[in-house]
Amino acid sequence: MAGVLRADRVWVETFTGLRLRQFEGLLRVVRERGGNGPGGGRPWCLPLADRVLLVAVYYRTNLTMRQLAPLFGVSPATVCRVIQRLRPLLALEPAARPTDAADRLWIVDGTLIPVRDRTVGASSRNYRFSANVQVIIDADTKLVVATARPAPGNKADAHVWRNSGLPAQCQGVTVLGDGAYINTGLIVPHRKRQGRPLLPGEEEDNAEHRKIRARVEHAFARMKNYKILRDCRQRGDGLHHAVQAVAHMHNLALAT
Repeated sequence: MAGVLRADRVWVETFTGLRLRQFEGLLRVVRERGGNGPGGGRPWCLPLADRVLLVAVYYRTNLTMRQLAPLFGVSPATVCRVIQRLRPLLALEPAARPTDAADRLWIVDGTLIPVRDRTVGASSRNYRFSANVQVIIDADTKLVVATARPAPGNKADAHVWRNSGLPAQCQGVTVLGDGAYINTGLIVPHRKRQGRPLLPGEEEDNAEHRKIRARVEHAFARMKNYKILRDCRQRGDGLHHAVQAVAHMHNLALAT
């Protein structure tokens, strides 16, 4: 059975949110990480470009494997194997500590992502079974710097941050967080206290803080154009790999 989708400009730009040159950059990274190597069985029935397109389309549309199969002319089992094989290879490259760390400004926030896997998520304040994912972006470039492994959605942002491993990546960098990150060492807004209203200077600081921190919310909105982050059916490390891959594609779309 012949498939419809192939790694051509019209299909790449329609179904992935990436321009062709950006997709080619993603394909190059996957190839360098060994994506064209053997899968431990018969040769793949799709070329590497089509397999990378398949994973990107899956993350962008959140179609089921049964729905994706006829689009690429393969079986649902092949779709599953392709996703399992390639999803770690699309991950965001870990950011090295910047040489000008003292002059950089990063922003961190957590977002709740609905999941099906009860070992990954928990009933949370969005009235769904969700996981809390912490993301750091650069305030100037708006690129994703790092993401943490998902934590149960009933955990507070400050708790997830402390146990995420992200603070070690932020040594020497100024990091902004919202009021949920109090007592974490991050730059947070001034808080009102009983009988003590905010001073005019503190109100101005908070307004500037909100204006800058909104950039991470905009990043979340762009990342959630990939519908896998609106309802993740993947189990185990599937959500972690999905967030990493979406962050990588988000960066490619902004930087190239």
